[in-house]
Parts: sequence; C-alpha cells; structure tokens
Amino acid sequence: MTGHTRFFSTLAIIAATAAPAAAADLKVTFAKSEAGGRLPAENASCMVTPQARDTPAKNLSPGLSWTKGPKGTRSYALTMVDQDVPADLSKFNRQGTSYPADAPRVEFVHWLLADIPANVTRLAEGADGKGLPKGGLALERTDHGRRGQNGFAAFMKDGPYGGYHGACPPWNDERPHRYRLTVYALDVDRLTLPDTFARADLLAAMKGHILAEGAAELTYSTNAKAGK
Repeated sequence: MTGHTRFFSTLAIIAATAAPAAAADLKVTFAKSEAGGRLPAENASCMVTPQARDTPAKNLSPGLSWTKGPKGTRSYALTMVDQDVPADLSKFNRQGTSYPADAPRVEFVHWLLADIPANVTRLAEGADGKGLPKGGLALERTDHGRRGQNGFAAFMKDGPYGGYHGACPPWNDERPHRYRLTVYALDVDRLTLPDTFARADLLAAMKGHILAEGAAELTYSTNAKAGK
C-alpha cells in the first residue's frame, strides 16, 4: 500500500466512524381506524350529518401506541399534521366553489406533545383532547407530556390552543386530507423550548437528539365525493 493509499484509507475510516448513525424506526399504530385507513369521526372536530356538513364532532385525541425507543431513549415527542390544507383559504367552505384535488397545499398542525416520559409508549383515546373547549387546552405539562400550540391559535385568537384539535377539512375540497402522526425517541428528558412553542420550535429543539422516529397516517374528508 502506497503512502497516498494509506492516507485516503485512513480518512475513509475516520469519516465512517464520525458519521452519525441514521435514526432507527419506531412502529406507530393508531388504536382505531375506519375502512380505507380513515380517521374515525369521533377523532375529528367536525363531521357531516344530515343536518349540516360541518357539525361539531367529539374531538377525542386518537388512541395510539408506539414501539419502545432504542437504548438511550429518555423521552418522546409527537406531532400530528394535516398535509393537505389548501394554500388559499378564501374559498374555505364557500358555497358554489370547490378546491380541485391538485390545488396548492400547505401543512397544518393538529397536535404537539414534547417531553413524553420514556416509560410512556401508549396514549388512550381522549388523553389529550376531549370535546371542543373554548380556546383549546392549557399549554401545560401533563403526566403524558408537555403541550405545544396547535395551528388553530393562528386563526381563532381566543385562547392558547394547546393539546389536540382534530380534523375539520373544508367540505368543498375534492382531496381527502392525510393526517400524519410522527413519534420521536429522544436522548434528553426535557427539551429546551419557549413557554409557548409551535412545531418549528419543537423541530429545532429536537435537532441532534433524535434516536429513532416513526409515523402512521390516516385520511379524513367531509366531502363524500373527495378522491372519486
């Protein structure tokens, strides 16, 4: 082996040793789903009835579980995001209009929890949301984690909007909405977060601390013709 060959071989070994390992996978499971991978109506904040297309629903936070994180896991965090909110909200539930399936989309946050204790790998249905209290739930630390602020705070302006606030896509949207729930296994007990934290704050605080992650996804729509 020449001197140059030995030099570059040594660099390759150092680089391979220094490279961080890819995050392992967690298996995330919703406790309940309907046919076709649909979010049950009781986990939504609105539903269709014979009387109205946007009737308030039970808004129960979904029951879920996930596999235990790898060695070194000291807490978990979770996010639940609607990936299909129309970018233009001017037609939201407006009679005589519709959003085509290919309309531009943005994400919308429905649930954030940080600092979930390492011995918690299951949340019962309704554990972090039940009904539609004005202003949502308090931004506080609970036995099952610290609540972040969901996306409704930016629109409603009448409360902190902590905890879970379920699906309520526009009834004039031709695309079923995908609700993606991601769980992260972290190497710290508590993250450094502001008193009121949003998803961007959570993602920034978790950077460099994620040991594993996993996701599960369900769809929901209030338009019977969506996806057809």
